[in-house]
Amino acid sequence: MAEQHAGGFSDDERAAVRQRADELRSTKGLKGAARTARELEACLEAVDALDGTDRVVATELHRVVTDEAPHLAPKTWYGFPSYALDGEVVVFFQPAAKFGTRYGTVGFQQSAALDDGPMWATSFAVVEVDDGVREQLRELVRRAAPIPG
Repeated sequence: MAEQHAGGFSDDERAAVRQRADELRSTKGLKGAARTARELEACLEAVDALDGTDRVVATELHRVVTDEAPHLAPKTWYGFPSYALDGEVVVFFQPAAKFGTRYGTVGFQQSAALDDGPMWATSFAVVEVDDGVREQLRELVRRAAPIPG
């Protein structure tokens, strides 16, 4: 577990903040297709940098988003492979290795259309990818980011 500092952030959390600042700097001044290409490249690099189950889950999430919500733009968000609509992250993968947890997490942000009554899940632990997980990811992504029109 990472050491907690007086300021309240652990070493891992501080590294994540630095990583987010680097992400923002890497696209500064880029517009349109150049920015989109750089963000896609960063997302794919983030997936490729993963190992084991983290890589399998991130690869599958990328495939699902590409198939079910092609209008979402791949990018990174605090180093996580993420997918956004109009600049707002909708869905992301937080690898287990990032914070030393026992499972990776597919998470959905506030812009995801998952509302289901007075309470609904926005985060899903994933320890392996099988047909059931694939279908559940597809359904969640379809609900979270319906194709406009």
